[in-house]
Amino acid sequence: MRIGKQDGAFTEIAESDAESITVRGYDLCSELIGKIDFTDYFWLLVTGEKPDAVQRRMMDSCLVAIAEHGLVPSVQAARMTLAAGPEAWQGAMAAGILGMGSVVAGSSEQAGRFLVSVVETADSMDGDLEKAAIESVKALKAERRKVPGLGHPQHSDGDPRANRLLAVAAEEGIRGRYIEALYMLAKVAPGIVERPLPINVSGAIPATILDAGWPVDALKAVPILARTAGLSAHLFEESRRSIGFIMSHKADVSIEYDGRKASGKSN
Repeated sequence: MRIGKQDGAFTEIAESDAESITVRGYDLCSELIGKIDFTDYFWLLVTGEKPDAVQRRMMDSCLVAIAEHGLVPSVQAARMTLAAGPEAWQGAMAAGILGMGSVVAGSSEQAGRFLVSVVETADSMDGDLEKAAIESVKALKAERRKVPGLGHPQHSDGDPRANRLLAVAAEEGIRGRYIEALYMLAKVAPGIVERPLPINVSGAIPATILDAGWPVDALKAVPILARTAGLSAHLFEESRRSIGFIMSHKADVSIEYDGRKASGKSN
């Protein structure tokens, strides 16, 4: 992205005048409100095209799969923020979203870009996906990095969410180069890394929706949108039955100070 003065100051997402609001070429009031569901609208807003039935079901499934997974760090950050500022839902929601990074929730984008790189490497090797997967995993091992999209600290025998998403994709006939790359990585990675590495939900989400036609540069939007729904539930509960300060207290008593001791007390 070029910083500074730029030519071509245009947007193709929306415009409005005194009589109407247009979004992606559709009249918001007469063609969209009450006539399109939110997943379709999300797809339309991002891509400029309405999804077909297969794309809609796959995106719906991914949003449901990642919306809620308990008291993960982003949820704790949101709930403790609301406990400290009960009037600031927007601040608490922002705190939760800001807590979504390459380890939790945001890992879907990381896995998706890795799948893209594996497929591109395979294309440069006359389509040899297995060779590309092996070289890619070996490179990660040499750098002491994890394989994106594989492994899970809790679901060590296999992430049930990933299994279901891949089953939905199979039911809808979605199986392209990205799903193939994911399965190939799951096949070769355990032998290279020397430990079990089942496919996780962060691998299944990008593989299935990329093969369904979702753009790689918009992958991050999917877990952010989904987790916003989950955070809404936690913030509503926090406003009714607060546990924010309980979590804060539990952290305080569970974590032992091992820093330098004070040399003396001030008068």
